[in-house]
This record gives sequence, structure tokens and C-alpha cells, in this order.
Amino acid sequence: MSDISYCPIIALKQSKIASFHPVSVNAVRFEDRFWAPRLEMNRTVTLPSQIELCEATGRIDNFRRASGKKQTDFQGIFFNDSDVYKMLEGIAYSIASHPDSHLQAQMDEIVQEIVAAQDSDGYLNTYFTFERKKDRFTNLKDMHEIYCAGHLIQAAVAHHRATGSDTFLNAAIRLADHLYRQFGPEGRTGACGHEEAEMALVELYRETADSRYLSLAHLMVEARGRTPSLFGNSEYYQDHKPFTEQDSLVGHAVRHLYLCSGAADISMEMEGAGYLPALNNLFEDLTQRKMYVTGGAGARHEGEAFGAPYELPNERAYAETCAAIASVMWNWRMLHLTGDSKYADVMETALYNGVLSGVSLDGLYYFYENPLADRGEHRRQEWFGCACCPPNISRTLASLPGYTASVGGRDIYLHLYIKSRVTLQLPDGAVILDIDTNYPWDGDVDIKVIAAPDSPFTLHLRMPWWSAGATVATEGAARLHLETLRPKGFAAIHLSGGAGASVHLSLPMEIERVESHPHVTSNLGRIALRRGPIIYCIEGADHKDIDVWDVQLPSNARLTTAHKPELLGGVTVIEADALCGASKDWTGVLYAPYSPVSKLSMRSVRMKAIPYYAWANREPGSMQSWIPVLSSEG
Repeated sequence: MSDISYCPIIALKQSKIASFHPVSVNAVRFEDRFWAPRLEMNRTVTLPSQIELCEATGRIDNFRRASGKKQTDFQGIFFNDSDVYKMLEGIAYSIASHPDSHLQAQMDEIVQEIVAAQDSDGYLNTYFTFERKKDRFTNLKDMHEIYCAGHLIQAAVAHHRATGSDTFLNAAIRLADHLYRQFGPEGRTGACGHEEAEMALVELYRETADSRYLSLAHLMVEARGRTPSLFGNSEYYQDHKPFTEQDSLVGHAVRHLYLCSGAADISMEMEGAGYLPALNNLFEDLTQRKMYVTGGAGARHEGEAFGAPYELPNERAYAETCAAIASVMWNWRMLHLTGDSKYADVMETALYNGVLSGVSLDGLYYFYENPLADRGEHRRQEWFGCACCPPNISRTLASLPGYTASVGGRDIYLHLYIKSRVTLQLPDGAVILDIDTNYPWDGDVDIKVIAAPDSPFTLHLRMPWWSAGATVATEGAARLHLETLRPKGFAAIHLSGGAGASVHLSLPMEIERVESHPHVTSNLGRIALRRGPIIYCIEGADHKDIDVWDVQLPSNARLTTAHKPELLGGVTVIEADALCGASKDWTGVLYAPYSPVSKLSMRSVRMKAIPYYAWANREPGSMQSWIPVLSSEG
């Protein structure tokens, strides 16, 4: 892997503003027991099943119809093209890190169908063909044309980076040129009701160095919140204020988070964009008022939208899987824009909880929404009529190696701690690191320099926000020196060069009882359990004779951990002695005079908490993430 091709998620080597640039997806080889099996399942089970489902539901036939190869009606929702593009992006990243000739052949067959469907002027959207051709770009608010184009562009860039082929990229360029003619400086003011293309156009600029695409992305962000309005100055479409004035996340959650991602991309490429203050305000709004403890986002089913500050219900939480993924994408960009590890902390929380819960342990079933409490009715589905989440999960998992580390000059930054071999290119040559850890179940991380140039470089280790008391030990003290913790959350270790140095990072993984802001009324008198990056829940499958909604945890209960390799693919559980029952008989009663809870009216139970991401993989039953706390004085 010393002579690797460059296949990053976002290509920042030429950015003069970004703090550092990410490693290539194929520069990191996972060797752990947590993520490596999931990426293998994504390659061998999830992506092949999605190809079959895209065929079975007519999504690929829509391209054959548009090219004239097949006589059939358009099938499915008008933005069905985007599901195929996201799936292809996932395949491209997957084969970049793990070559698979069969999967690549399937991908290239689908690419040929897509290219054949493109009009001579570059337009490509299978819904707007034949009888609907007259309706193109007549309803930017609702019909997702530019959104679909954005996903095509992202898939084509990933395909080009993974394969070296220009076939798909050239189609993306023709489509982007068409968009530029329509909405560029000489065209009309316009943007999509569902943001996405802003990110894609910036990435196409990075791939081609054609500044028109960066300019178009900037114009689309700038079009919002103006007079005359694009979409009635609606908060739902983020059209209520110019982006530079936005300070609250509103409307459709995925759309606003995608808009933030696009603005961050532009900020890394365009001097004076002026978006950073707004991005900082929106990040504060997310993390201090509108984010679930799992990293999920978007409280309301109605409109798949953000709610008011502190509106974070549990049982009726929407927390769309795509919104957690959008948060990962935005925080990944903010990390590179600012160099501040707090964004990697939020990204990691979402990855291990709000994203990973969206796919079953067998890689075949999906959550669209991710509630934090349930009565046994919410189960993953094989597919959806609106199937945006499944291919979004597969492309995120396939690209995960590229989220591991970044490089800036002679500085290496580790963001995610995963047992792996990492190859990084510094100005004087390649550095190869072996990372040995059982994270997220264990906080010990051993890093060994396998190869390195003779010139010095610095290794920056992210110190997660929950890791108070973390320590770093080094071997070869004459060659290593540990600085104090940097304000941006990285510990810096200077290495004089060459192979052989080793670093041991110890991140304490104490069980933490988490409480929420008192304005989150759903969680009053309740706590969540967190250990390292993992959020826990209690599920009926582990408590056969009780309703987990009746479990209460004494405030002084002793919490212990045990690793269960045979359970749910191998998990560390949290156990405690708890109480179950009610303070009075509620049979036939909805309201009754208040009386304090008495422990004497409750029975002792042994509580077992599992990682939130793993719930609903067994028989249906109740689930609770926020557990009522019983005062030790009760």
C-alpha cells in the first residue's frame, strides 16, 4: 500500500484554508473485530442486496427506459435515481479499499445504463423524460432534480477516484455544465429545495479544478433567504434567512445539515466566503439544544424536521438515519476546516450510535427513524418506498476508512481509534502505522511506527471529550516528547523519524450516568448510560419477565461491565441491580393522587443494558434509553 492512489472522501490537498487533508479510503486497512466485519458484510451482503432491490423496484429500469432500451412506465418516487447513485458511491469506496472484480463489474454495468440515459445537452433525470420533459426545472422546491444531480456527481467522483475511469465522471461534468448554464452567472437564480448538490459541485471542482463548479455551489447557497424568495422564505427549505445570518437549525433536518456541509466545503475553498460564524452558531444550536444523546438529529415526524430548542422526545423521536449521516458529513468537514477535535467527537458519537443503529447486524434491514424508546413495534425493514437511508448507510460504511486520519505537512492526526494499518504520505515519504486496540470496548490504543522517513514528524492524537484522565506513554524517550494537551483537543507527540517508535494511549472508559438539560422534559428524572463512545439501552429480550419501561435504577446502584462475545455480534454490556414495579396499582386508572415512590412496593431485578445500535435485532419487545432514577433516599 505504499504506492496508493488517492481516493479520499473530500480532496483537500490543494485547499489553502483547510487545517489538514484526509487520508485516502484505501490508505487504511481495518483489522479489528468491530468495524472490519461490518465493512466486509457491507461489501458481500448489503451492497449486493441493494443492487438486487434497485433492480426489483425498477430503479435501474428507469434508466433503461430513459435511454430507450426498455419500454416501461417510470417506477417509484420521482427522486428514485438518487438511491442508485448513493449505492454506486458506496460500491466505489468499497472496491477502493477492498478490490472486488464482481462488484466492480456490476457497478460498471449500471454506470453504462446511466450514461446511456443522458441527454445530448447533459441533462439527466429519468423522471423528467419523454412526457415530462417540458416540466424540467419548473418546480425546484419539490422535485429534487438538482438533488439527484448532486448524488450523481458524488458517485461519479468516487467512481473516478476508485477506478481511474473517466466514463462516469465525464457524464457528471456534462450534467454540471448543464446546471451551470441554467443557474450560473448567466442563468437564473436557483437552488434545490433539498440541498445536496452544493457539496457535490465543490467536490467536482476539487476533482477537475474547474472553478465554475465552486462558483455555482456558492451561488446556490447565496440564493437562499433573499428577496424575491426562492421558496417563500420558508424555514422548512432554509429560505428564511441568508446563510450568513442563520443561527438556528430549522425545517427538514437532512436538508439543513446538507446545507451546512456545502457551506463548510465552500469555506475550505473560497477566501472570504464568510460562512464560519454562521456554521459555529448552527453547531452550537445542534449540540446544545437539538441533538439526541445518540448523535441523532430531527425530532419531528412531521416534515422530518428539527423541533424547538430542547424538543427531544424519545418514543416519537424521528432521528432519521440520513440525518445522523448528514451530521457526520458536516462535522467531518468542520473538523478539517477548523482543526478542532470537538467536531470529531460529535462525528464519532453519531457513527457509533445514530448511524449504526440504522442497519441490522446481518446487513439486510434498515431503520428510517431511530426512536430512543419503543413498545416493541418499531422494526427494521428490508427496503422503503422512499429508500434514501439504506444506500446512505452503505456509502457511509464503505467510506469509513477515510475518516480515520488526516495529514497536514509533517503532522499526522488520528481521529478514530480502530485496529488497523494506516499508510500516510508526508512530504519526505510514507509513514506506516500499526494501530492495535479493542476500541470501542477498551480504551487502550497502541500505535507503532512500522516505516517512516528519517525527517521528524508529529503525531496528533484526538483526546475524546469523555476521556478525562487519559494518559500517553512512549517508548524510545530520547526520540519522543509529549506536549501538553492542545486547545483543539489533540495531544502532540514529536517523532524524530524512522521506524520503531511506539506510543500507548490509555482512554479511561468509565460508565457514565448522563442527564440532559432540564428543559428536555422527556428526560426529567432519568439518566442515560454511556461508556466511551457507546450509548446504551435496556431491551425486553434481556428481561423476559418484566416490562423494561417499569425498570428504575437506584441512584447509588453499582454498575459493572461484562464482555459477551456471543451476544449481538460481540458486545460489552452494563449490568446493575435495579428495581421494577409501580408505587401503586394503576389498573383501570390514568390519574391518581400523588404519592412518593416507595422501594417497598418494587421488586429487585438484574438489569442488563446493551449498546443502543444493537437493539431490535432479536424478538420484538420494549426498549428504553433514558432510565428513570430512583433516589437512594426513597
